[in-house]
Amino acid sequence: MMTPDGIQPGPHMLSGLRILDLGTMVAGPVAATLFADFGAEVIKVEVPRRGDTVRDLGPFVDGQCLYWSVENRNKKSVTLDLRRPEGRDLLLQLVEHADALVENFRPGTLEKWRLGWDTLKARNPKLIMLRISGFGQSGPYRERAGYDRIALAFGGLMGITGFPDRPPVRIGTSIADYQSAILGAFSLMMAIYHRDMHGGEGQQIDLAMYESIIRFTEVLVPAYDRLGTVRERRGNKHFAAAPGEHFRTSDGRYMILTVSADAGFQRLAQVMGRADWLADPRFATHEQRWQHVDELNAALAAWIEAQPVEQLCASLDEARLAYSFIYSIEDIMNDPHYQARGTIASVPDPHIGPVKMAGVIPKFPDRAEKPIEPAPDLGQHNAAIYGDLLGMSEQDLATLAEAGVI
Repeated sequence: MMTPDGIQPGPHMLSGLRILDLGTMVAGPVAATLFADFGAEVIKVEVPRRGDTVRDLGPFVDGQCLYWSVENRNKKSVTLDLRRPEGRDLLLQLVEHADALVENFRPGTLEKWRLGWDTLKARNPKLIMLRISGFGQSGPYRERAGYDRIALAFGGLMGITGFPDRPPVRIGTSIADYQSAILGAFSLMMAIYHRDMHGGEGQQIDLAMYESIIRFTEVLVPAYDRLGTVRERRGNKHFAAAPGEHFRTSDGRYMILTVSADAGFQRLAQVMGRADWLADPRFATHEQRWQHVDELNAALAAWIEAQPVEQLCASLDEARLAYSFIYSIEDIMNDPHYQARGTIASVPDPHIGPVKMAGVIPKFPDRAEKPIEPAPDLGQHNAAIYGDLLGMSEQDLATLAEAGVI
């Protein structure tokens, strides 16, 4: 921690870092949560009385939002109206005590409130500022609103997802938000490392959500650039998996099995009793197999559906082939592997009791894992942050609360 009055390093990997989370909904807040999961002090700044929009989305248990519980765990909550001069001044005081600030407003919003990068940096030259937006802080579309689906569409992923005879399909979770959160946390950590290990200054990070999508689209860009290939929707087939599909099993479930390497294909042919495939020149290489993927998939589908499930899994395991049943959340919660690794954690919520959610990921086996603290109530830490950190009196806080500033 670079400020002399900062929190002290503690037992967890990111103890000693203080992050101001001005974000709303998913991308910005989750980037901050990834820091909180490993011990950073994350102070979430919320609109007075209303709070973060995600609090209103549900699903709810006795009035408590489960979405909020998952994505804002391990944080402290203060309320602050940044549109008010008094709120602006309070934030600038908090900035003096922070390592980093995360925001995902539409570009120009903080500048409108006179809280742009130049203002914040002047108050704390060591501050790192992560800015996540739909289209970035520059470019002709910078002022457009951008959400998860918008980024999926503009980034090219939605256009290649689904079946060719039907409209494009969104992925089942907010993947653009989450990829932006992961890249945001990674970039924030890089900037902190550069500042603290190489004597660097504070800096701002400009992350566009659509860029977090286009970065992970395999060879979509170079294939078009050099070969003129416009990838289309292929359903569950992929050019790097021949054979490869979603196959129905004898008990009515679906299994994913894909094979790319020649050695893997040879083991599959052997376990299926298809020695003829090994002698067939059409299947000698993956590129050749891809030209005949439909034939291979049809044969594999028939073989999988004909096998008793236990025997099928034993055969695939013996052949060291990669496969998985397509799990529902019920399957996940009952699976012994999830249980053995503690992938799902139970977090004690003071209002509704224990809530199960994905635990802290990734795991560091040689370190004790930080217990997950429940997501905070709105403004729960106003007294602790404004009083203890900024030295404000109870009367100061009461006056600000009455005026609607906090």
